[in-house]
Amino acid sequence: MTDPIQDALVALLPPLLGTLTALETIGRYLHPPLRPALIEPLGSFDTQLRAAMAAFEAADWPEPMHPFRDQMALACLHTLRAADGLRAAPRDANPLFAASRALRQTGRALEALYPVVSMLPSVSRFFLEPGREDVVAGSAEGTGVLHASNDVGMRGGFSVYVPEWIDRSIPVPVVFTLHGGSGHGRLFLWNWVREARSRGFIVVAPTARGDTWSLMEPEVDSENLAGILAELGRHYVLDPTRRLLTGMSDGGTFTLLSGLDADSPFTHLAPVAASFHPMMVAMSEPERVRGLPVYLVHGALDWMFPVSVGRTAAGSLKAAGASVTYREVGDLSHTYPRDENGGILGWLLDGTKS
Repeated sequence: MTDPIQDALVALLPPLLGTLTALETIGRYLHPPLRPALIEPLGSFDTQLRAAMAAFEAADWPEPMHPFRDQMALACLHTLRAADGLRAAPRDANPLFAASRALRQTGRALEALYPVVSMLPSVSRFFLEPGREDVVAGSAEGTGVLHASNDVGMRGGFSVYVPEWIDRSIPVPVVFTLHGGSGHGRLFLWNWVREARSRGFIVVAPTARGDTWSLMEPEVDSENLAGILAELGRHYVLDPTRRLLTGMSDGGTFTLLSGLDADSPFTHLAPVAASFHPMMVAMSEPERVRGLPVYLVHGALDWMFPVSVGRTAAGSLKAAGASVTYREVGDLSHTYPRDENGGILGWLLDGTKS
C-alpha cells in the first residue's frame, strides 16, 4: 500500500473498531426507559469514523484494491447507520424498539468486516476472545462464514461459522443459537463467532420458518433444526456428546420446547431470557429430562419475562431431575448477554460452571 492509503487505513480502524465495541456494550445494557446516558459509550467514535471514512474513500486506490476498499466502506456504512439510529432513538415514539432496530445494523457491519481478518491483524484480534490472539487466520474450503438460503428477508434457512483452523478429522462441538422474535439467524450469528473462532467449535444460526419460532407447533421448526444438523453431519465430523441448543427470548423458549422433546438431537440446552410454563416439563418424557444438562440465564431486570419466570424454570427442571445451572444476572435486562458465552462454553466444553 502507498503511504496515503496506509495512513487512511490506520486512521480508520480505531474509530471503526471503537464504535463497534461501543455498540456491543450498549446492546448489552439496553433497558427501558431508554435514557440518553445509555448512548454515552459511543462518545465521539462515530464522529471520528465518519471523518476517517471520507478520507479513506477519497484516497487514490489502485483498481486491484477496490474490493478491499469497498468491503471496509460497507462495514463503516452499517456501523454508522447503527450509531445514527441509536442517537435518534430517544426521540422516537418507541425508543427501545428504535434502538433495537438500529442495533441490527451491527450484525451487517460485522458480516462486512469479517472477510478482512486475514489481511488486518487488528481486525483479526477483534474477532477473538482476549488471550486467544495466537489463532491463525485462514481460508480453507468449507470454513468461515457460510449461508444456506438465509439472506435477510428469507425464512427457514441458516447461517454457519466454521473456524478456519479446525482439524476436519477430529469431532467438533456444535452450537445452535436461536434468535429472538422477529429476529434473523444471519444477524444473530455474530453473537458467537468470536468464541467459535477462538475455541474451535461450529456455530449455527438458523432462521425460524415464520416470523418467530413455532411455539404452538414445535415440530415445524424442530424438524428444520434436525435437518440442518443432519446436513452439517454430512460435511463435518460433529461431536455427538456436545451439541448445544441455545437461544434468546422466543429462541430461548423454543430451546426448551424443542430441546425437552424425547426426539431432540441436542445434548445440552442453554435458554436465555426465556418464557416458561411447568407444563413444558410435565409433558416431556421423564427419561429425556432426567440428567439433561441445562444452563439457564435470566436477567433480574427482564421487563418482558420477569425473573420469577427463570426461577420457576430452574426449580421445575431440577425437580424433574435435570442437571441445572442457573445464572441470574443482576444488571441484565431483556437483551442478549455476550458476556455469558464464556460461562456457557466452560460448562459445555470443559464441564465447569461459572
